[in-house]
Amino acid sequence: MIALTTALGPLLLPPAPLPVVAPPTPVVAVAPAPVHCQVPCGIYGDHLRVEAIREDAATIRKAMAQITELGNADGTNFNQIVRWVTTKDEHAQKIQDQLSQYWLAQRIKKPSDEKGVQTYLGQLACVHEMTVSAMKCKQTTDASHVDNLLGALERLRGLYFSAEDLKEIRQHALDSTAAPKGKR
Repeated sequence: MIALTTALGPLLLPPAPLPVVAPPTPVVAVAPAPVHCQVPCGIYGDHLRVEAIREDAATIRKAMAQITELGNADGTNFNQIVRWVTTKDEHAQKIQDQLSQYWLAQRIKKPSDEKGVQTYLGQLACVHEMTVSAMKCKQTTDASHVDNLLGALERLRGLYFSAEDLKEIRQHALDSTAAPKGKR
């Protein structure tokens, strides 16, 4: 019996306490900064949002070219490729965020009469095409998606801005690029 007790002794003892483990730290999702404050402040200009999309699209195009060039080079620098992919994806996401947070949430409005329905549907179609093109820019290095995005942006401009707005925007662009007097 003593031999049995000696052999079973460790099994008869109460189990050792489990180590104390701190509860997991909760993960808090931080939303990206909004494209616009979403209050009717009147500060942001629609034409500047268009120019921001153009700038993001140019960055995406350059990133695609750099990724392709670096990928085809001897002694591939994977760190640089990763940085360009990250840049491309960030700018595509900026476009998608602006389209949803600024254009869809604040600027494109459902008309109260039938007269504006076709324009409204056209604007929605353009924003959808731009959103899908930005998504495809994330997935590939095919610059045709940048071309599609910019084409839809131009169609949106034509549907959103009046002819008078476009004339004023063009004049503002010309004025802002002119050399100051005395410096010409």
